[in-house]
Amino acid sequence: MADGALPGDAPVIEVAQRGVSLRALARLARRDPIATACVGLLALVALAALFAPLLAPYAPDHVELSSAYLGPSSGHLLGTDASGRDILSRLLFGARTSLLGALGVVAISAVAGVALALVAAWFGGFADTTVSAGIDVLFSVPGLLLAIIAAAVFGAGLAAPVIAFGIAYTPIMARLVRGAAQRERELPHIAASTVLGLSSWRIVLRHVLPNLWPLILAQLTIELGYATIDIAAISFLGLGVQPPTADWGLMVAQGRPAILAGHPAEAIYPGLALVLVVLSVMVLARRLGDRSGQRS
Repeated sequence: MADGALPGDAPVIEVAQRGVSLRALARLARRDPIATACVGLLALVALAALFAPLLAPYAPDHVELSSAYLGPSSGHLLGTDASGRDILSRLLFGARTSLLGALGVVAISAVAGVALALVAAWFGGFADTTVSAGIDVLFSVPGLLLAIIAAAVFGAGLAAPVIAFGIAYTPIMARLVRGAAQRERELPHIAASTVLGLSSWRIVLRHVLPNLWPLILAQLTIELGYATIDIAAISFLGLGVQPPTADWGLMVAQGRPAILAGHPAEAIYPGLALVLVVLSVMVLARRLGDRSGQRS
């Protein structure tokens, strides 16, 4: 076993050393089948979103009023909505906006939060005080309220809520990484690098940041789950993706009136997709969090 490796890392090291093979992947799957199932489901959703133009039997905004509220059939596997649009096609294309928005939120919070945390932890003093004060201010503003304000100022759409939620998620990432980075800064090998005359940014990027990746990855996974819910919520309120663009949150909102009329398909299928994606992300985040705790 490589120096510094944990017993639980043995399957990963084995795959890295012997190359990826079906047998090695099968052993990894047996070690944590739940996490493997979650990754598989998320990969399936991502592939469905990526190849939606090839997989969708119809254009997502193709209206055919004579086919409104059709049940599942060979022509429409999941049925149609009030406008006769194919629900399966809209579900596939809706995955694009739902996942893209959530990934945008996570990317913004990751870049901004990690950068602020490293600056505060490494330089301390005034930099740490300023970053901590900014974090406290951002914590006082609810993310959903910030997204609603952004949509009101800049107009409904995907960009404004993504940026707003990204800003709202930044202090969570910054505070978590700041504490871990401060602990890393006190380690002997970091002090030795400073004595050797290495630049601050070289030490941070090559010696501090790599040790924080397990924690960052676990937090990003958690944020991905919450961001998926938030993006769907803002679309449900009519402030996110606008019709006729397909989006899971928007589909739930548009299909809600038809539930009492006995046509729940348009609302149920995207709602179920959201539940499965968020549940898979949260379970995977728990697994990554446990592994991060073992490493620390």
